[in-house]
Amino acid sequence: VQLQASGGGLVQPGGSLRLSCEASGIILRLDTIGWYRLAPGKQRELVATVTSGGAANYADSVKGRFTISGDNAKRTASLQMNSLKSEDTAVYYCNAHLLEWPNRDLEVWGQGTQVTVSS
Repeated sequence: VQLQASGGGLVQPGGSLRLSCEASGIILRLDTIGWYRLAPGKQRELVATVTSGGAANYADSVKGRFTISGDNAKRTASLQMNSLKSEDTAVYYCNAHLLEWPNRDLEVWGQGTQVTVSS
């Protein structure tokens, strides 16, 4: 099982970016999918996750600005990031908890994608 992330880049404060993540492999069940981020000098933190049932969870720092959506059938998730701030600058990592064939629970990480918010 692999997670392929895309999106990210350089944007000015107040701008928007969209991250996407797709899980591939023989996946029997996708429980949660979402993003964490790691900024220089800081600990990794949860940004947003969504369950297979559509329940979303956000870090307080991004509530009202970021929106996560998931498509369980397609094994994908998107993170729409609006009103970006300099403190959102970080490497963003896609993360998923899933059940892989034939019957193995996994936590999978994708490659990081850089988000830089700067004027």
